[in-house]
Amino acid sequence: MNVPVLTIDGPSGAGKGTVSRSVAKKLAWHYLDSGSIYRSLAIAVLDESVDLQDIDKIVAIAKNLNLEFECGDELIVKLNKVDITARLPSEATGNTASIIAAYPEVRAVLLQKQKDFQQAPGLVADGRDMGTVVFPSAETKVFLTASAEERASRRYKQLKEKGINANLVRITKEIEARDRRDQQRETAPLKASDDAFYIDSSNLSIDQVIEEVMNLVHNES
Repeated sequence: MNVPVLTIDGPSGAGKGTVSRSVAKKLAWHYLDSGSIYRSLAIAVLDESVDLQDIDKIVAIAKNLNLEFECGDELIVKLNKVDITARLPSEATGNTASIIAAYPEVRAVLLQKQKDFQQAPGLVADGRDMGTVVFPSAETKVFLTASAEERASRRYKQLKEKGINANLVRITKEIEARDRRDQQRETAPLKASDDAFYIDSSNLSIDQVIEEVMNLVHNES
């Protein structure tokens, strides 16, 4: 049986997580948040105070990564049975994940972990190289983006709502730097696959994006 896959790729802050989880729920499909895999590895690396240049040590940690995903109304991620969900969005975690995700050796270890999520009745895979590298033969591929300014504004509002001090200018610069790093890396750079549907969410509501993605799935199936 050919298990259908919907990939939703794009830069950080474009709304991939919210859209992907909602679509997975509507379709009653499995859900893969590949960014959480890399961010979870980043937390494990940070917790062990590993030098970010020590690729061998990072690969060793990746091989022993014990992750669990609990996808209810909100995604709960557990690392070695410990809930690390609240730590995933931090800037330190995100920046570390972006650095270690550029190492081909690390990506190779985590690639099979992601492929294993393809199970019946279907999978919604959310990430940056789902349609280009992990599931290149996926039936439906979406590249979801938004301007750096809009993504920074969304991030700023999220942090302020949580009572976290934030600087909009700094967040914008960090997002632009992360985009450049992700787009320019040699292994699996951030880019839309040739057969992906391109959606710019800068001026769209989440519900509008979800509706557009659901229409694509139904049209492709």
